[in-house]
Amino acid sequence: MEKKVMLITGASGGLGSSIAEYFSTKDYNLVLHHNTNSPLLEADDQIMHYQADLTNESEVENLIEAILIRFGRLDIVVNNAGISESNISWKTTLDSWEKTISTNLTAPFLVCKHSIPTMRSQQFGRIINISSVVGQAGFIGTSAYTASKAGLIGLTKTLSKELSTSGITANNLALGYFNRGMIRDVPDDMRKAIEEDIPLKRLGEPKAICNTIEYLINDGSDYITGQTINVNGGLYT
Repeated sequence: MEKKVMLITGASGGLGSSIAEYFSTKDYNLVLHHNTNSPLLEADDQIMHYQADLTNESEVENLIEAILIRFGRLDIVVNNAGISESNISWKTTLDSWEKTISTNLTAPFLVCKHSIPTMRSQQFGRIINISSVVGQAGFIGTSAYTASKAGLIGLTKTLSKELSTSGITANNLALGYFNRGMIRDVPDDMRKAIEEDIPLKRLGEPKAICNTIEYLINDGSDYITGQTINVNGGLYT
C-alpha cells in the first residue's frame, strides 16, 4: 500500500506545527503549507514544504498540482490555516472583514474544490476543517472571525452530502482554547477568565486535536461525515 498523503494548511503556526509534528511520527507523507513563516519540520523525502497564498485560486491549483507531481495522490486535507483580527463589529473595517473571510472560509473552500477531483478519482478522501467554538457561540469583538468559522460548519455539511457516494468524508472540528496558537495574542487577564469559563478549568493540549483527526481519517471511521466535533473542554455542548 502506498503511504497516504496529508496536506496541512497553516503548518507553520502554533497548532499547525503541533499537528505536523504529531503526524510526522505516523505513516504518512506530509505536505506542509505555509505563507510567510516556514514550517518547523525540515523537508525530506516524506515531508514537502509549499508556500502559497490560499486566497489566490491559481496558487491553490499550483499547490495541488505540485502535490500530485511529487507524491501522485492526495488523501487527507486538514484546513487549519486561519487568522483573527479582533474588533467590535461597528469598528471592523471592510478590509479586515474581507481578509478574515477570505483566509478562514474562502481559502478552505478553494483547497477543497481543487483537492476533491483527485479524491473522487481515488474513491477515497478525508477532509478535516478546523473551526472554533466561537463560530458556535459567538464572542465579543470577533464578528468576522465568528462568521468565517460558522461558515466552515455549513460548508462541511454540504461537502459531506455532495461527496457521500465518492468514498470521501468531510468533518469539522470546533476547537476551544488551547495552549498553543492564537491564545498567545490574548492578554493574561482575559486568558485567566477564559480558563475559568472552561468546565475543565484549563487550556487544551494540541494532542487532543491530533488524536481526534487521527480517529476521523482512519479507514474505520468512514461512517462519520458532516459532523462538527467539539474539542473544547466542555465549553460548548
